[in-house]
Amino acid sequence: MHHSVSAVLLFLFLAGEGAALAQSPSSPVGLSVRRIELVSDDAQPAIEVAVSPGLSTVFLFDSEVNREGLTLEGRERFAMLDAGLSTLRLVPSEKISAGERLKLTVRFQDGAAPVSATFVLVAHPARSEAHVEVYRRKRRVETYQEEVRQARLEAEKCREENEHLRAARNTPDGLTGLISTGVLGRRSVEFRDVTDGVPLGPGGAADKHSVYAYRTARRVAVVVALMSRRDAQPWAAVGAMLRGKGNEELKVLQVWQSGPLAAGSALQRVVVEAEAAEETPQGRFTLTLWDADMRRTVTLSNITFP
Repeated sequence: MHHSVSAVLLFLFLAGEGAALAQSPSSPVGLSVRRIELVSDDAQPAIEVAVSPGLSTVFLFDSEVNREGLTLEGRERFAMLDAGLSTLRLVPSEKISAGERLKLTVRFQDGAAPVSATFVLVAHPARSEAHVEVYRRKRRVETYQEEVRQARLEAEKCREENEHLRAARNTPDGLTGLISTGVLGRRSVEFRDVTDGVPLGPGGAADKHSVYAYRTARRVAVVVALMSRRDAQPWAAVGAMLRGKGNEELKVLQVWQSGPLAAGSALQRVVVEAEAAEETPQGRFTLTLWDADMRRTVTLSNITFP
């Protein structure tokens, strides 16, 4: 009974309060395949590409590359660097630091302009660009058509999200709001204390005190109580990712922190709310939290939902 009451109170709090540190997660919308066209002169600027520890980023070129002419800054920070005739696969290791910027230069075999392409690999604690197509020559019509199709799909997703936001503005607060939106279905709110089975990743920005997992008909939430480390700088989570064993991601809807975590401060709670159908998620998830500059993170693995 105590667990049920605390779970309902949590969701009422999230639905009805507007705390100072309540923030929307920084999850930029992008196409599933990124396409880059190189210019044929020296004015081509370095192109930023997001990479993340343990996640693969594959470059596909429309020209053969000179594998011996490939240079990668901080090569020791990558677990894999596999260069083919027209492909390049990168997998950063845990040695790479969030926010780190490393230069990658690729040279082409035929010597035609442009003779090379330079990329800046920007390390993110959880997100990466999985597929990057690089064009030196004029692109085929089919690639433009596919890009337009993907852009339309993304625009439709944005339209649906805007409609949900407009509807939410007219939704009542508290228990009524949870019922009216269907978040609180017949299964009510289920709660699980997962503190003992959830390890904290090394080198994190804070220490773990407790971890609770919640589930409703259409939402899941993770509540993490964090303790500041001695002499640590103030820290606040601004973004989060919930990733499953198969690299599937739950759509994070909100990240909320009760207050900045600082040396000598009390425990601070971080609540991460995500969208999930009733039959999902199954299995174990890893939660990654990051601050504004993405350099100081908190990672918790082995999270299971009721």
